[in-house]
Amino acid sequence: MDTLRIAMVAPPFFELPPTGYGGIELVVADLIDTLVEHGHEVTLIGAGRNGTRAQFRRTYAEPQHARLGEPLPEAVHAAAAAKILEHLDVDVVHDHTLLGPLQARGRTKPTVVTVHGPVVGEPAVYYRLVGGTTHLVAISQAQRSFAPELNWVGTVHNALDPGRCTFRAEKEDWVLFLGRCTPDKGMHLAIDVAREAGRPIKLAAKCQEPPERAYFDAEVRPRLGDGVEWLGEITGKEKQDALAAARCLLFPLQWEEPFGMVLVESLASGTPVVTMPRGAVPEIVTDGVTGFVRDRLEYLPAAVDAAGGIDPYRCRQEVLDRFTPQVMATRYEKVYRRVLDRTGGVARRAAVGAIKRRLAGASESVAPLAGNALAPPVPGAVGTPLPGAAGVHVPGAVGTPQPGAVGTLQPGAVTTPVPGALGTSPPGALGTPGAEPTAAYSPPS
Repeated sequence: MDTLRIAMVAPPFFELPPTGYGGIELVVADLIDTLVEHGHEVTLIGAGRNGTRAQFRRTYAEPQHARLGEPLPEAVHAAAAAKILEHLDVDVVHDHTLLGPLQARGRTKPTVVTVHGPVVGEPAVYYRLVGGTTHLVAISQAQRSFAPELNWVGTVHNALDPGRCTFRAEKEDWVLFLGRCTPDKGMHLAIDVAREAGRPIKLAAKCQEPPERAYFDAEVRPRLGDGVEWLGEITGKEKQDALAAARCLLFPLQWEEPFGMVLVESLASGTPVVTMPRGAVPEIVTDGVTGFVRDRLEYLPAAVDAAGGIDPYRCRQEVLDRFTPQVMATRYEKVYRRVLDRTGGVARRAAVGAIKRRLAGASESVAPLAGNALAPPVPGAVGTPLPGAAGVHVPGAVGTPQPGAVGTLQPGAVTTPVPGALGTSPPGALGTPGAEPTAAYSPPS
């Protein structure tokens, strides 16, 4: 395949690769390194330091994780990225941000956008409005099915480097829940299922935001003890060891999640998954082969018992066959070629680049944005990094789960468990909380 020149736009909140939290950033970092390995020229536009093999153009001097939830960092990042892109000679722009697609109109090179969140309600409206100037990639067929009318050009599953996961064939006799501390992940249901199955359960979850703590206090804390162990948030080796040792990952999902990286991590560790057919689950877990997918909560205890018969080596092989960075990069290469064939981008790149170079002269620098102090430049970088500033969490801002916002569960919505529906039980039945669960919000996946 001929070499492509690709501009990769990452969100401004975490470095690539991330040192801790940052699922999107980890996927993008793996994609970049694999594309470079395949012989392509990749330029990353991001914040902080660059740990990938790409050339680097920096917006913010420091990643803006302290301001996650504020709208301005992503808005400034998108504007700065657009300015940088004016002086980059590339074939295609691949954007992983929320606001970046707004800058695609009038751009001479095509823009591919990976949609990392749900496309129900307002998000679908947004991507429909920008669809005329962008080419959308879904991360699962399930995600795509909720808005099939959008300008989709492909579906590419997220990927994981299996080398980051510890494989273990011999399992212990407890089950693991690993996720976020939110009702949509079903942690309280996992406790009920494990108890019904007579197995100890360990709970590992992020629990920092007020809604997370409120859910924990109402539904999880009363269930602790008697074979239920709370680990809190775990990362690194502790997370790898837990995934590798568990009898199974118990994941009674309660919303239509576009993807589920924890499922892939579990399989890469040789650990089967016991879950429900929500969102992309059936695209990741093969029922009876790498785990069990059951459509009713009361069927999960028997599935936990049967998990011991699943072959750990087959679980890991599924990841090696379908969810590696090599597989993901090859599929994105096909997307890029498809888009370029549609737009004629390769044919006009040389002419457009030559015109820009003549207009710009010898220099391709971008003037610093007014009103911002200068940060130490990155060698060869275009433009001036912006200073990192701590901020406050703003309700309703980008990245904040709000009623009606991206990834938010609403009463009666498609992703909301309702009385009598899948994942709910009458009072006193398996999986029934002490009080009826409130309408769940869904953090971005």
